[in-house]
Formats: sequence, structure tokens, C-alpha cells
Amino acid sequence: MTIYDISKQAGVSIATVSRVLNGSSNVRPKTRKKVLDIIEKCGYTPNAFARGLGLNSMKSIGILCADCSDIYLAKAVYYIEKNLRAGGYHPILCCTGYDLDGKKESLSLLLNQHVDSLILVGSHFIEPDMEDNQYICDAAGQVPVMLLNGIIDYPNIYCTVCNDFQAMKDLTLLLLDQGITDILYLYNSYSYSSIKKLNGFRSAYEDKGLTLSEEYLHYYSGMREDVEEISDFVSQIEKSGLSFHAIIGAEDILAVGAVKYAKANGFSVPGDFAVMGYNNSLITTCSEPEITSVDNGLEPLCTQLVATCIGVLNGEDLPSKTVLPGKIIHRASTNTLK
Repeated sequence: MTIYDISKQAGVSIATVSRVLNGSSNVRPKTRKKVLDIIEKCGYTPNAFARGLGLNSMKSIGILCADCSDIYLAKAVYYIEKNLRAGGYHPILCCTGYDLDGKKESLSLLLNQHVDSLILVGSHFIEPDMEDNQYICDAAGQVPVMLLNGIIDYPNIYCTVCNDFQAMKDLTLLLLDQGITDILYLYNSYSYSSIKKLNGFRSAYEDKGLTLSEEYLHYYSGMREDVEEISDFVSQIEKSGLSFHAIIGAEDILAVGAVKYAKANGFSVPGDFAVMGYNNSLITTCSEPEITSVDNGLEPLCTQLVATCIGVLNGEDLPSKTVLPGKIIHRASTNTLK
């Protein structure tokens, strides 16, 4: 028996069940009695339900992050924790690693800590095979689950995402509109967000009626933050005979590696080729030249996600998906400033 089962049997929304369990006065007495009768009949009072019925919440939120050494994810955790504390909730953080078993184990650990909700930071939590996401759906049967920059369409899962597809498409169109069509695209992940970016890159070519050669798409599988290795990776691509007049990195670190490659080989950026990144992280301004990048609005994303989380716990009816736009930040690595 889950919160979804209770809502289904009672013929009400999950939000209504949540309001009942959290003691909200914004529920008709008849509806409240119906929901409570079903819970009592089934004898089901685990974690969040038991606390809700007794108004004895621990006011704690479980946060799962794959890798807190990652600049983007670490900053996301910072914004999320900051907003949770401001809202009167206590964050409990688990660094899961990228392995599926590690994610499952950490999620189970947090549920056993009787958290009121779970926040999954980053699209790495979405597996290509939906069966591998079942543990997240099962968790949503016990507590509301918030997902940052990824989407799972399932009851009691709330997703807050940047429109990575459109942002990457717009970034690519800036170069195509300048007549630069031989763009080297670097990516280092098959996550939900990464796939959206890759599809946005492809779509820009389609919109212009251009054929995109697959030889311009390169997956980097090395160390994520090894700029020297990324530079060598680009050098190997160039030595294979592929010519290009622009490089787009699906993450800023890939763009920094591209700039390092240019410096090491006597190329001028943006004179010989333009460089663009994604996430608008601090490292884009530590590079010389500074790198044009997409700001995916990480702070607004995290603020909205926490607002949704607290609102759901308060029994509010809120959309299951919130999409925010990205913004291109023009810098000296391109000639795209209008």
C-alpha cells in the first residue's frame, strides 16, 4: 500500500491525501474521513504517514547527489540546503556515486531515517531503462520525490528542469547563423540532460536544412576534470584529419579543455575556432579567453524545486513538472555578441 494506492481507493489526488496526513484544514471533513478510514482499514502507517497522522514530522529532507566533487552538483546541493534551512527543514545528504546499486542503497538509507521527502540532484539519477528507475517510483509511494533537471512521469514525483534542448539548440544556431557548420561537439555523459543537449544540437542543423556528419560528435570517457586529458582528446581528433571552426562542450570543463588545446597548439580563440560551454560555471571566467556558455539557471532551479517540495508537504496542489529557460552568456571565446 502506497500513497498512490490510497489516493486511488479514495478517489482523490495525492495532494489531497498529503493534506489529510499533514493535518491541513483545507480538506472537507467528509473527504478527510474517507482517506483516514482507508488508511485505518489497511493498517498502513509507515514513516511519513505515521508522522503526518500524529503531526510529528522530523522536518528533514533527504538529498541524494551522485558526486559532490562535481562543480555543478556541489553548487546545486549548496542552493538546495540553503533554501531548505530557510524553510525550516533539515537536509540530510548522501553522496551515492554513479553506480545504480549505490543510488538504491542511499535512497533506502534515507527512507529509513524517516525523511519527509527526497531530493535527487541531477539527471544522472534517470536510467535509460525505466525498470531501473522503479526504486525511485517505489519511494514516491512513501514520500514526495523531487528531481532536479530530469523527468520521471510518475505520481508523487515532481521535476524541475532547464530546457536544455532549446538552450543548446539556440547556442548552436548562433554559430550556424554565422556560416560555421563544421562544429565539433564534445560530450561526456549519457544522462537525461546530456541527451537533451545532444538532441538540441542535432535539431539546430535540421532547422537550417543542413546535414550533420556523425564524425563531429565525440564522446569523452576520460576523467571528468582532467583538463590536460581533454586537451589531448581534442588533439587526437584534430590529428585524425577532422577540420573544425568551432567546438561546443556539453559541459564547461570540456570547453576549457578545448581552449587549453588551442593554447598548446598555437591556435587563436576565437580567431581560428570558436569555443562554447554549458552550465556557466566559475571556470568559464577563469579561462583565457573567457568562455561563452549557457547559464541554465541553477539557483532559480534549486529555489523552485525546494518551493515545490515544501508546498507539496504542506498539501498544496502543484504541477509535477516545472521548466525554466536557459540563457546564453556571451564572452570572448566567440564572436556571437550582437
